[in-house]
Amino acid sequence: MIEIKGLHKYFGDLHVLKGIDLNVAKGEVLSVIGSSGSGKSTLLYCINGLEEIQKGAVIVDGVDVHAKGTDVNKLRQNLGMVFQQWNSFPHLTALENVALAPQIVKKHSKTDALEIAAKQLKHVGLGDKLNVYPNSLSGGQQQRLAIARALAMEPEYMLFDEATSALDPELVGEVLETMRMLAEEGMTMICVTHEMGFARDVSDRVAYFHQGIMEEIGPPEQIFGEAQSEHTRKFLANVR
Repeated sequence: MIEIKGLHKYFGDLHVLKGIDLNVAKGEVLSVIGSSGSGKSTLLYCINGLEEIQKGAVIVDGVDVHAKGTDVNKLRQNLGMVFQQWNSFPHLTALENVALAPQIVKKHSKTDALEIAAKQLKHVGLGDKLNVYPNSLSGGQQQRLAIARALAMEPEYMLFDEATSALDPELVGEVLETMRMLAEEGMTMICVTHEMGFARDVSDRVAYFHQGIMEEIGPPEQIFGEAQSEHTRKFLANVR
């Protein structure tokens, strides 16, 4: 599981995360919602060790992410991350993009890495795009390529940072469908998202962040139907 205890994060004088306490169990899908600047994405970066923290702890499967001596690169193999921008290598095919990390990081043979890559591309619905270059793919296909690339490392957890925010509206659905599929397969997921339909329908729990504080957390029916916090109710009224 992922355990977050008393997490504080500053950027200079700006206090971005203010004492976050959160546990995410194996197999759980947690959606994190809230206005821009509320600390949602920073939370994922702290979990993955991409940002240092000033106070508190992030523990993944018993390993303290920010402790001295922690092999963060090894830990990240278990924490697949999908960003807003897909950042594929334009000079490599879809197959080569996905096969790269298993070869370099996990030391798989090229043959095995290509086999893993083909399997994951088929998994996300890109089985007919193995030898296509990223620039020939739509935005939705490129984001699914990014998901396949993360899955090729066989992570226990997937972190999604606004995975659909850079997409045209008509392409959002195909990426959300892939995320739904992973949730149904039992993947543990933390999804920072502004897609309220996804958060309501797919999540086990939804957390609302406001100005660096986790203001409210609970099952979707509670958050969307009987929110306790005035800030949560106001936010949901605006996004609807």
